[in-house]
Amino acid sequence: MLRPEVTSALQAVSTDHAWSLIERFAGLKREHPRDVAVAAADIVSRLERLGVPVTVHEPELFLSLPGQASVELGSRHFPAKPMAMSRPTGGLSAPLLYLPNRQDPSIEEFFSRPGGSELDPLIRGRIVVTEGFGMPGKVAHFEALGAVGLVAVNPGQRPHWGICTTVWGTPDLYDLPRKPTIPVVAVNAESGRALIEAAGRGEVGTIRAALEEGWYRSPIPVVKVPGIEEPDRFVLLHGHYDAWDVGVGDNAVGDGTLLEIARVLWHHRSSLRRSVWIAWWPGHSTGRYAGSTWFADHYAHELDQGCIAQVNCDSPGCRWATEYLDVAWMPETEAFCQGVIRELAGKEAKGERPYQAGDYSFNNIGISSYFMLLSTMSPEDRAAKGYYAVGGCGANIAWHTEDDTMEIADRTILDLDIRIYLAAVMQTANATVAPFDFSRTLADFRATLDRYQHAAGIHFSLEASRGALERLEGAVGRLNHLARTLGERPATDATVRRVNAALRRLARLLVPVNFTTRPRFWHDEAEQIPPLPDLAPALELPSARPERRGFILTHLVRGQNRLVATLREATELVEAVA
Repeated sequence: MLRPEVTSALQAVSTDHAWSLIERFAGLKREHPRDVAVAAADIVSRLERLGVPVTVHEPELFLSLPGQASVELGSRHFPAKPMAMSRPTGGLSAPLLYLPNRQDPSIEEFFSRPGGSELDPLIRGRIVVTEGFGMPGKVAHFEALGAVGLVAVNPGQRPHWGICTTVWGTPDLYDLPRKPTIPVVAVNAESGRALIEAAGRGEVGTIRAALEEGWYRSPIPVVKVPGIEEPDRFVLLHGHYDAWDVGVGDNAVGDGTLLEIARVLWHHRSSLRRSVWIAWWPGHSTGRYAGSTWFADHYAHELDQGCIAQVNCDSPGCRWATEYLDVAWMPETEAFCQGVIRELAGKEAKGERPYQAGDYSFNNIGISSYFMLLSTMSPEDRAAKGYYAVGGCGANIAWHTEDDTMEIADRTILDLDIRIYLAAVMQTANATVAPFDFSRTLADFRATLDRYQHAAGIHFSLEASRGALERLEGAVGRLNHLARTLGERPATDATVRRVNAALRRLARLLVPVNFTTRPRFWHDEAEQIPPLPDLAPALELPSARPERRGFILTHLVRGQNRLVATLREATELVEAVA
């Protein structure tokens, strides 16, 4: 049930300011930093006219800006789009090799690596032609096998822009070796068919791809709406304002949403118990989340100490997007998110484990998170329109193309999505105790451990993890009981502060062990990470060759050590409070 002050704030929502910004951005390409700076200035001027204070950070971000590209077969030229962070070339020629795409054609294809193929020994020195998108895992896989170039055959009439590096944000010294060293381009389905046929005949193809790469000043507007009871604790709401072309559905609609929420919250700040930070990121499209990563790096300690939750806003309010399916949320936030959506949309939302995508640049700090994409088309509507899976725009295949124009936005759906985002953020900031249930996180851990143990069989025991988990489950149950007794005490109440501190610290421990493999404050690769990733190799054991099994078992010993130590630390933390 919504809090009274949230209901009051919702009554102030209008789409007028949001829609005006969307219309402006519909005529402004936001790829090159010079155009992104114009967009940032527009956001800032609108906030100032609305009386909302805003701070603008101006970091130098490492970006890759795609230009023109083509694939040539003799005198035939096929238009293409180069993937950001791939290698530019004035003309790279090599034999074409067609490798049928064996990945799931759903959105999983965006984040997974291809499986092995009997054709893998033929890849070295070839330009690989394969269906799907030129995504990081695919590019890294074929580059490692010796491909000199990659042509991604997209499924529609328009090839899609994208970024092909596994490096998250601006590379550090550990990341640099993983930056792609081959040209990667996307072509449409018709061109792809011709190239596949040419590969079957053993023809030589030539890739030409222009990209501009370097360090660019990239403004980050940030609004901080202070809470009146506990201003040092905050919810971070954010989305990107750069785009491919004019990018209305991805993400001008999100930028308008953030603008309206900033307006409403600022004028209702006297009823906000804790703070809300609202940020617009550059470098999402051309820097693999470089803007949000810079912020995570440079505000790491403020985020570590004070952030209650991070909420991503990407592609709300798109046409035909009337359902709430596959909504990203961490397990502890699931019931809360479902309740807000049920209350405002009257729909039962279905969620999924967040992908390693969408400016989720805060997992390695350990912050409870929800939302990435929100509303979407129903599977039935997508099937009726012949649409394939894409990564935004409410499932409209205009995503990352020149077709993502004003017609993709829907003002009625936008109004509802603004209300959902506003209510969720404000409820989180104003709840006496953060509205997250870590017993659901631990239930997710238990299901994952059961699955891994079933795969490992007699080869490896996860009983140490299960035992540590059981003790933590009991402690979290007592913490939840204590939280329910606190009623409407002020945020500054000593017990309330202790319980909330415990919940934040739980997130700092449990989110990294479930979503990351690298240490805190570093960034994992832009590839999908399985649950409890240190123990995921258990799934390999049934089919592992004898000479590999020992390496897997060694990995599992170390992974279980990390998990058990984390669970024990979490238990001690919670038991000290409850």
